[in-house]
This record gives sequence, structure tokens and C-alpha cells, in this order.
Amino acid sequence: MTIDTDVDSAPIPSAVPMERIRQVVAEACQGLPGASAETVVAEARRGLYPGITPAELELALIMAARTFVEVDPDYSYVSARLLLDKLRREALTFLSGRRDEATHADMARRYPEYLRSYVARGIELEQLTPELADFDLDRLGAALRPERDLGFTYLGLQTLYDRYFLHRDGTRYELPQAFLMRVAMGLALREDDRNARAVEFYELLSSFDFMCSTPTLFNSGTRRPQLSSCFLTTVSDDLAQIFHGISNNALLSKYSGGLGNDWTPVRGLGAHINGTNGKSQGIVPFLKIANDTAVAVNQGGKRKGAVCAYLETWHIDIEEFLDLRKNTGDERRRTHDMNTANWVPDLFLERVESDAQWTLFSPDEVPDLHDRYGEDFARAYVGYERAADRGEIRVFRRVRAVDLWRRMLTMLFETGHPWITFKDPCNLRSPQQHVGVVHSSNLCTEITLNTSVDEVAVCNLGSVNLANHVGPDGLDAERLRRTVRTAVRMLDNVIDVNLYTIPEAERANLRHRPVGLGLMGYQDALFTLRLPVASQEAVEFADESMELISYHAIEASADLAAERGAYASFDGSLWSRGVLPIDSLELLADARRGDLEVDTTRRLDWDTLREKVRTTGMRNSNVMAIAPTATIANITGVSQSIEPIYRNLFVKSNMSGDFTVVNPHLVRDLKERGLWDAETVAALKLHDGSLGAVDRVPDDLKRLYATAFEIDPSWLVDAASRRQKWLDQAQSLNLYMAEPSGRKLDELYRRAWRRGLKTTYYLRSQSATHVEKSTLRGTDGRLNAVAPVAAAAPSPSPSPTPSPSPSPRPTAVPPNPAPGAAPAPDLDPDAAFCSLDDPDCEACQ
Repeated sequence: MTIDTDVDSAPIPSAVPMERIRQVVAEACQGLPGASAETVVAEARRGLYPGITPAELELALIMAARTFVEVDPDYSYVSARLLLDKLRREALTFLSGRRDEATHADMARRYPEYLRSYVARGIELEQLTPELADFDLDRLGAALRPERDLGFTYLGLQTLYDRYFLHRDGTRYELPQAFLMRVAMGLALREDDRNARAVEFYELLSSFDFMCSTPTLFNSGTRRPQLSSCFLTTVSDDLAQIFHGISNNALLSKYSGGLGNDWTPVRGLGAHINGTNGKSQGIVPFLKIANDTAVAVNQGGKRKGAVCAYLETWHIDIEEFLDLRKNTGDERRRTHDMNTANWVPDLFLERVESDAQWTLFSPDEVPDLHDRYGEDFARAYVGYERAADRGEIRVFRRVRAVDLWRRMLTMLFETGHPWITFKDPCNLRSPQQHVGVVHSSNLCTEITLNTSVDEVAVCNLGSVNLANHVGPDGLDAERLRRTVRTAVRMLDNVIDVNLYTIPEAERANLRHRPVGLGLMGYQDALFTLRLPVASQEAVEFADESMELISYHAIEASADLAAERGAYASFDGSLWSRGVLPIDSLELLADARRGDLEVDTTRRLDWDTLREKVRTTGMRNSNVMAIAPTATIANITGVSQSIEPIYRNLFVKSNMSGDFTVVNPHLVRDLKERGLWDAETVAALKLHDGSLGAVDRVPDDLKRLYATAFEIDPSWLVDAASRRQKWLDQAQSLNLYMAEPSGRKLDELYRRAWRRGLKTTYYLRSQSATHVEKSTLRGTDGRLNAVAPVAAAAPSPSPSPTPSPSPSPRPTAVPPNPAPGAAPAPDLDPDAAFCSLDDPDCEACQ
């Protein structure tokens, strides 16, 4: 695309080093056919003035390049390389004590020397652990890949610069390859051959084939290596224990942990308090304190503290819980900064489908319901309903199940919360059901681990970059195997080098050793394979790719068990009985009397692996979980997690600012067909990044590059169902809906339940206004989008025939006369939601 620039339109102020500017910009554009050094220099000259400082000049070059990102995605790499030049000058000057700058070519020879100086200074500043000095730094320096500095997009490198690289008083002294080597060294500290393993781990990270989660990137190799991502707690029904749980939240959040709190045991509003002979105010006042604690302890200033509260659907306070995120009502009973999630038993949805009554209880009178699930829960629940009818229970309330379900969906649409997660599949398929109960998920709904008063569940996360493991001919199975095996070893190492801020977390993590290997770049992989996300072929790819990851992850953990020993609570687990995740589907199907719509196709030799696991053991109680990967996907320059593409051209906002994002796959295809020009850019802006209404673009590209709000969300649920059969934990599944309605929400979430999903995450819909239709000339090139809202899932198409209802369990309360699906909730079209790209939204971090 031709850019109209006037190279001579601005004079060159005196003392501006134009020769070095041209050299740095030319180097930044090298190997990028879509970028022009002359264009960047010309744009930068418009902002130069006499007396401009070196730091201002560096910023002017970066801003000049980023102006043209919407013209060609190559300019994102140019912007990153210009930022890298600034970073090199900053780091080298800090370490040497005098002004020192280097080109990328210079760093090819200077990186090894720099690594040694960097480690020494980091130890001196008491930021790096002194153990890093025990590595063979000459060997590690020789293993660095300076050319991989060029693989960052501007969004990725700016995110690292702002939030990840080590600094002293705001001055960064950590360069990208040293950062990745520092993470690798931190994870290799307990290895027998720590130097060889550090190089192996570094290779995986620097190639972007795999990336550790944010806490690991923040803290690995430092003096306070809190590397775990997720913590799940159960809050007991005792005042001292409630505040102990809130204190634990603060300590876990301080070093970047995301929190999931199970509040179900806490007695509800109106329940009797023996100690004072008074009545309880319920859980809401305590949730308000937990909300404010998350705000106060903001993860070391690197990102907001984040917590999600879970409550079972039978709790007497459930209706107040649904209102916690509303913008109206008593502010003392609102938690605007806390995520919330419903923990829904199967029996409730069966009551919805049979249009029966549902009884709410206070947990102090029904204490065992919290630990029961499946048929066991149903029997106990019905027993308590009968006890209530006999007058043996003081605090209870009857509601129509359909009405409560309708209100749950209405609040989900209007406030984005509480999310819908499913208690029974999480427990019935849990490998660890012999030693406890899964009472909640985590902050992002992908972790399903046991919790108790004595154990705070911990999960250690990382994600395979699926985009790097596919080509036009399909998956590179051997490369994927190598990546997964090394990744599982890295995640297992986290458990042993980790800093535990509370004893309950250390106890649980060392006993069960769970890890969560996930994936990202799924949408990029589909683009490479030319598979529209809304297609049966994409669903099959989701199945095939997850089966490979599952197989190799389980095998890797079994091999680690042979090398290092099985985890302590292995005996009695599903693993020890030869029941793998694919096998545990039968347990869920049996509990639902066969009412489970999941494809059970398998391609690999699971019989051999099953026997290996049963006889050798597993190093980790849980191995797989698909996290949102929002930030690490930005760092590696791929699509987030299992997300469909949001838009083909938009502005992404996060804690580092606003970034123009353009789909490079689309640009490549349009260039090949001679359609990538100013007219197409203008059309994409006009139609908010969608190709649907752009007449000049062929239909095959419209289908391939359909955006999240253009596809039927049932495709996302079906692909997630195929993945879920291979997962021992869960997945962060966002759902999108362009035109939400109560009927569509009802169908979508009951589809997710019937297809065997354990959890769902954000429900997102679009706002009435989208993108300011800016032009390139006279702007900074950004779209200044008003982002869509997080609240409603993409609308599913109705099935040709209604899904069969499960056989109802025995109930003490007769069903209402008119059975059927839930009536459509009344959705407020003017409801205010969390923006998809709100920098305060955890999903975007």
C-alpha cells in the first residue's frame, strides 16, 4: 500500500543525529517487505525540534512507526525494534555507568558479555537470587539467540518493557533474551545438570513454542520466586477463619496470584449465630471486604489484584449474590471489583428442565451438601427438602427453578457476572476425588482442584503456542511432543522452587503437585490450516490437537514419575485405577443416565499409556488446563488461548496503553489478491474490523476471517466439548453474542452443560457504538475504539430438534404443571458491561 508522505515537509533541527536515525530505522525495517524506512523517517521529522532530548527522539521514532501499523502489520515489528533500541541504550548505560548504545548487529557479539554483567548487577541490587551466579554464564551467554529479539511485535515488547523487565527506579536493565534466560535459569535451579536444562528451557521460551504464565515470568530467578498462577480456597463458617481467608487472599495476591474463593460454607442471611444468639448478615458483607482487599493489594503494582467468589446455587444468599455487580442498589452490598461465579449442580438444571421447585438453604443447617456431588448430592438434597417440609429446618426458601435460572442468565447479560460453572462434571471427572472435593474453580475458570480448610489448591500454568506447531499440511506432531515434554518438566519444577506465602498452599502443592498445561494461538493455527472457526473441520482440529497435547502431557508426567517419584496422593486416584481423562467421561455419562452429548472418538494408542500410568504413576495429580493467556499471547504475538479473532482491525487497550492490532494473516491474503489498500483499510474501519459488508472481499475470505461476533457460538461450545474430553481440568471459554436474547442464552448454556463442559467464562456482547472512523492523515493511526462489552455469549442456532431432557431424579417437591425450557430472560439493551478491552478487566491481562 502506498503511503502519502512528504519527506521534505519538515526541516531537520540542528544537532539531531540524522545519520544514526537513518541507520537505526533502516535496521528496524530490514527483512520487513511491508515497511519503509523512508516513510518512518519522514513521519518522525514532523515532530523533531531544536533541543530535543535523546529520550524524546527515541520516542518520536517509535511513535512515527506505530502510526502506520494499520497500513501494514510489519510496522508493529518496526515499532518494537525501535523500542528495543531505546531499551538497549537504557540497559547498557545503566550497567556501564556511562552512555552506551548498540545496534542490533552490535548485540549479536555483546549479548554474552552483557548477560554476565546483568546477572552480577541484579544480584548486587538484591533482585536476582545469588544462585544464578553458580551457573556457567559463559555457556549460557553463548546459547543466547540475539536474532530472536526481532520476533516481538510492538504490543508484545511494550508489555514486557512496562511490566516484566527488571528495573531500578524505573530504568530497565534487562534485555529480552536475558529475561527469558533468567526465567529458564530460575526453573532449572534444582536440576542435576542445571546448565543443560537452562539452555533447553530457554530454547523453548525464546522460540515462542511455549510460554510460562505471568507470575513465573515476573518472579523466576528472583529472590522471591512466587511462580504459581492460581490459588483456590474454601472459606469456613467461622469468624476467625473468614478473616484468615481474607488475609490469605492478600498474601497470595501480593506476589501475583489469581484467586478463586469458595464461600458456600458461610451461613446465610437470617441464620442463627449460637455465640451471640443473633442472626447472621450472610455472606455479602464479607464479600465486600474481600473485594476491597483485592483492590488494596494490587500484585506489587504490576497488575490489579483479582479474585473470584463462587457460590452454590442452593445457598440462601444466592439471589443477593447475583446482584453483587449491579450498578444500582445499596453500595454496601455491591462488589464492583470482584468477579463472581455460580457453582451449579446438575440437579438444579434438571429441575429447570422439568420446571420444578428449587429450595434454598443456609449451609449451617445442611453442612454436608457442600461436599456432596452427583447422585449422592441429589439424595441428600431431597432429604433436606423433606426435612424442611417437616419443619426441621428453620432457614429455607422455595423458588421456581426456571425463575432462578432466568435471573442467573439476566444478571450474566446485564453485569457479565456471575459466570456459569458446573459442579458435578468438575467432581465426577476429577482424578483426585479420593482425597477431597472440588468446591470452585479459579479466577479464570480453568482450574478444578480440591480445597479444604487445611489445603489451598495451587496451580502452575504455561501454554503451548499451537500456531508454531502447524503448517499448511497440518500439525507437526513430533515438534508438539518435544514441546509438551519439556513444558511439563518446567511446570513440575515450579512446584519445588516456588515461594509459598501461606502454609496451606505449600502443603497442598507438595502433596498433589498439580500443573496446568494449556494452549494459545488456536485461531492462528486455524488461519494457517485455512479452516474457518465456525466449521466442523475446526471442531475436529480442536479434538485432534488436544488429544495430542493430552497424550504427550500425561506421558511426560508418567516419565517424570519414573525419574522422580509419583506424587504423594497418587494411590487411590483415577490415574492409579487406569482411568484417564478420556475414560472419566463414562463416570459423568453414568451419573446423568446417558444424557451426555460428547463425541468419544480417539486416535492414539491410549491402552499402552493407560497401563504405563497405572503401573508407573504420575508425577502430577492434574496436568492440563487452558488458561486465557491474554498477556503471554500478546508477548508472543499470537491469538489468545482458544479465542476466535475479535476483529481484523481494532485498538486493544491494556495497562500499557492503546495498540492498533491488524490481522497479519488477512493482510497477507488480501495482498496476494491485490486487495490490501487504503480502500480496504477504510472499509474495515467503517465496519468495525469485519469483512462481512465489504463487497470487494471474496466470500471464502469472509468465512475464514469471520470475527467473534459473526459466528454462531454453538461452534465454540462444540469445539470446547471436544477439548474437554481430553482435559483433567477445564478451559477458560469466553462466549460471544452479537444480538443476545433470553432464548439464545438459555439454549447456549444448557448446550454447554449437556456437551460436558465443566466451566464457562465471560459472556460478551457488543455495544451500540464501536469505532471512531478516523483516517490515517492527521491522526496517530489509531482507531480509538469504544470496545464491545463483556456480557453475552454469541447466539447459538437452535437445534433442529430439542435436546432430550434427563430423567428427573426423585424430588420431594412436585413439579409445576407446565414443564419445559426456561422462559427467556428480559434483557436490558441499555445495560452497562465490562468492556472487552477494559485495562482493568482481568481477562485482558
